[in-house]
Amino acid sequence: MSEAARMTLSADGDCLVVQVPLRMKRRAGRKEIIAPAGIDGAFPDQARTNHGLAVTIARAHRWQHLLESGRYATVGELARDAGVDNSYLARILRLTLLAPDLIASILDGTEPDGLSLEKLYRLPDDWEEQRRGLG
Repeated sequence: MSEAARMTLSADGDCLVVQVPLRMKRRAGRKEIIAPAGIDGAFPDQARTNHGLAVTIARAHRWQHLLESGRYATVGELARDAGVDNSYLARILRLTLLAPDLIASILDGTEPDGLSLEKLYRLPDDWEEQRRGLG
């Protein structure tokens, strides 16, 4: 058992009380229980990737590559072929400006609590300011 978790016998000696310090994290609008380090197997999928954020970031990088490679001359042309609005595509493309460590944290499921696309859209371009803005 982890040092963070404790087992004690109840006052009457009939019950074993196990205390595990947990914390809650908001992810994709839901609350998840995050177990402390050292409690293996308690929550095997606790570092789950926020699939929606990960897919959107991957899409942004793919679209950026298509523009940079010359396959599409304009954002409008790419938006038409992708079946999305120009403003949506431009907003998604801004995600290619995220700090690499922030992208890594999103992909490995350790992103800041409550992170959403809406928050990502509002981040400045400067990586240090992004980090400060997300704590």
